[in-house]
Amino acid sequence: MKKNVLPFGIIAIVGIFVAIIVFYVGVHQRDDIRLAEENGGEEVVEEGEVETDPEAVFANSCAGCHGQDLSGGAGPNLTKVGSELSADEINNIIMNGQGTMPGGLVSKEEADLLTEWLSEMK
Repeated sequence: MKKNVLPFGIIAIVGIFVAIIVFYVGVHQRDDIRLAEENGGEEVVEEGEVETDPEAVFANSCAGCHGQDLSGGAGPNLTKVGSELSADEINNIIMNGQGTMPGGLVSKEEADLLTEWLSEMK
């Protein structure tokens, strides 16, 4: 007597697919929880939303290379960037990147917030 194994194969493939989706969702939830803990419990901005606090934008998108205190690291020191570059130059670098820094790390609105905030660093 021959058994049809096709239904079992379909169930196995669907099960693997569901497991991958659950894993993917869980990893992103873990990352969101970790970010919330690092930000002192502050609400994490979802992708597509615009952050309105320039310091939070910097902490989330720039501090990894430029340091939490703007003192530099993999990226240059920004503590006096406002006295070295104009607002237009700062905005151009944020939007288009420079050297090893890629452009497009933040939205246009967030780039404008960062530009205004960094321009005051003198």
